[in-house]
Amino acid sequence: MKKVLIITYYWPPAGGPGVQRWLKFVKYLRNFGIEPVVYVPENPHYPIVDTSLEKEIPKNITIYKQPLFEPYGLAKLLSSKKTKRISSGIIQVKNQSVLEKAMLWVRGNFFIPDARKYWIKPSVKFLSEVLDKENIATVITTGPPHSVHLIGQQLKAEKDIQWLADFRDPWTSIGYHKKLKLTTSSQKKHKALEHSVLNKADHIIVTSPATQREFQHITQRPITVITNGHDSVYQGGAHLDKDFTISHIGSLLTGRNPKKLWKVLSQIASENSVFRADLQLEFMGVVSKDVIDSLYRLELGPYIKIRGYGSHAEAQRRQQRAQVLLLVEIDSEETKGIIPGKLFEYMAAQRPILALGPKDWEAGKIIQETQSGAVFDYDAHNGLKKTILAWYASFKKQNLASNAKNLEKYSRKALTEELAKII
Repeated sequence: MKKVLIITYYWPPAGGPGVQRWLKFVKYLRNFGIEPVVYVPENPHYPIVDTSLEKEIPKNITIYKQPLFEPYGLAKLLSSKKTKRISSGIIQVKNQSVLEKAMLWVRGNFFIPDARKYWIKPSVKFLSEVLDKENIATVITTGPPHSVHLIGQQLKAEKDIQWLADFRDPWTSIGYHKKLKLTTSSQKKHKALEHSVLNKADHIIVTSPATQREFQHITQRPITVITNGHDSVYQGGAHLDKDFTISHIGSLLTGRNPKKLWKVLSQIASENSVFRADLQLEFMGVVSKDVIDSLYRLELGPYIKIRGYGSHAEAQRRQQRAQVLLLVEIDSEETKGIIPGKLFEYMAAQRPILALGPKDWEAGKIIQETQSGAVFDYDAHNGLKKTILAWYASFKKQNLASNAKNLEKYSRKALTEELAKII
């Protein structure tokens, strides 16, 4: 059985969508004649922890760990809350304190490509011996953090290996990159590192066609799109909510504030007392103050239910019980290629998806292709209202359902087969 070394920062007990991509690949690689060996930090700073994911690590998988120095540990002495937010990529633009501005400037200009840069040198030394010991000729790095790719790049320079670089997110074009208060010199360093990685890796893997198109302007190396996915399609069993629940699972931050949707729901509620009695807006995860303020201004406060962060298993249960699942993306050119990992679990939950995002949004195209919901841009109003009323009428008849098709191509096992072909 061929061995492959997977270098990742995020691994259980880390929570969030980033950890699940490679946890699932590792779960299924053996089905295709490949034995995964995993390398992760021994003492990582995870902004979200979900111990339930540890149960999904396959038995007898070899996992190597090495200590990591992270400056976030020191920054927490100044402000634990701000450090946690910045380290998870959540950067508020409005009302930044002097401390937060300083932390962002230091993060962007002193720690290039990111605050995990100090893991590169000791990892290269350690893994050079691991590759010989395990007789491994293929290395996969997955970022962010993109410093992980620099480990692969140096191993490639020193050893006769095949190196695959997996980008779960873009590098210099991702939204929060512009908020790091980078100097011109720092911007050039990021661009140079990105160019170097993309042109020295043997194969690039990305999660969306938009990132593929972006990288094709930088490199001639082969680039393959392997999206995120779902582990299995839900076959029924959970009791649906008795309320007309519109649920959003995951962070709903300032930029993802669908005011048009709130206005439509407020309008329907004011016109229809029965709808008012049935409506519930459920949020599982971090919700920004801007979103909450918008809801209260439109008199939707009585219908709000905030559950806070829950485990992945809890999130799946809530997806399966909800009447409607809400998917929202920032309305900008840069976000057209973003395909949230939760989209695929939404589809697998077999509940109608109500999606709002930029025009030509790639996540929207997948929803339309699979017929798993309805997609609207931020200018929508009448169509949005019409869809909600139609779904509500079906809910009252107890037959609101998803008629999604062709979901198997997005299963984790099928996607792992695509990865195995590259390896």
